[in-house]
Amino acid sequence: MKRTLAPLLLAVAVPLAIPAIPAAAQQGQSGDLSQVNAYIRAVTTMTADFTQTDRNGQTLSGKLTLKQPGKIRFQYQKGVPLLIVGDGRALTMIDYEVRQVQRWPIGNSPLGALIDPKKDLSKFGKVVQTGDPSVLSVQARDPRRPEFGTITMIFKRDAASPAGLQLYGWVALDSQNNRTAVRLSNQRYGVAVADSAFRWTDPRPKGRSAGG
Repeated sequence: MKRTLAPLLLAVAVPLAIPAIPAAAQQGQSGDLSQVNAYIRAVTTMTADFTQTDRNGQTLSGKLTLKQPGKIRFQYQKGVPLLIVGDGRALTMIDYEVRQVQRWPIGNSPLGALIDPKKDLSKFGKVVQTGDPSVLSVQARDPRRPEFGTITMIFKRDAASPAGLQLYGWVALDSQNNRTAVRLSNQRYGVAVADSAFRWTDPRPKGRSAGG
């Protein structure tokens, strides 16, 4: 299970240290990046089903819940003892099988681009040409630290969705070219989401319940 989940965790935990994009390139991408920024700021809450597929074709599923600013939850299918929660300050991975908890600042994650409306995507992302005008792809990568891999967020243009975009998913590629794709479906925006959705139970022996 750990090998299957590792690339998704890479997508959650890879720090962003993207070199500055040349001014000419920035100008060519600014419209699309501005639209993505507008999408992020327009989404107050979202729920979706997600499907994660690794390079071997193994698939896991679950439910994604998002609430701005900074709150996100990946609840895996029954039988997968892993939970990933963002509480507005940090992203926490809870592994109930081995009773371990790991935390990263949201600012050190490319998912921060999706759960922090104050972030400016143009400072750490670039548009990747897809050959399909209905699909917008944005990549975050640090060439100086190849062990961090690459994450590419994928949007579909949809006039009925916030800012005309629908988050379709993302692709994580690690330094060994292990590819994991996360696809979203049944996206719902503006639904009521309680803050309690982002609490979790600390599985560590004698540890306090940091997430409630």
